[in-house]
Amino acid sequence: MSRHPYQKRLLKEYQGLTKSQLQGIKLISNDDTLTYFLFQISVSNHSLYPDNYLLSICITREYPVDAPSVKFVKQASSTTTLISPIPVHPHIYSNGHICLNLLGDDWTPACSIETILLSIQSMLDTNDLNERPPDNQQYILRAPQDPKKSRFIYHDDNV
Repeated sequence: MSRHPYQKRLLKEYQGLTKSQLQGIKLISNDDTLTYFLFQISVSNHSLYPDNYLLSICITREYPVDAPSVKFVKQASSTTTLISPIPVHPHIYSNGHICLNLLGDDWTPACSIETILLSIQSMLDTNDLNERPPDNQQYILRAPQDPKKSRFIYHDDNV
């Protein structure tokens, strides 16, 4: 596979993530080209989110101009026993897709992998509703594999 056009930036972000001690965020694995990352996210002292959750981030060729593909996953890989539930949240579908404006309309090249991680962790931390999006069942029946191919409507910043 060829190098990513912004390999230096990806390397700098990777080095920053491995050095920083982001509370509740742990890098589980990444590929050699730094275009796939798997993180474990937890939220301290939150009754709705007592578990650790797995979040995959796939860097596109257009990164950092375009947001990466981000979703929660149940299993780290087919060869591992690391399993995690998909968090229940009004903006997280049961297939792991996340409706978050930062991953769509509000993305700018100034955003980073760390920005995504902290935003999603904050989204969980500030939530007090134990529910899925109202259209969860319909969405997961027709949703594309890649959440970036979904056209979310960002209308609720209160959750």
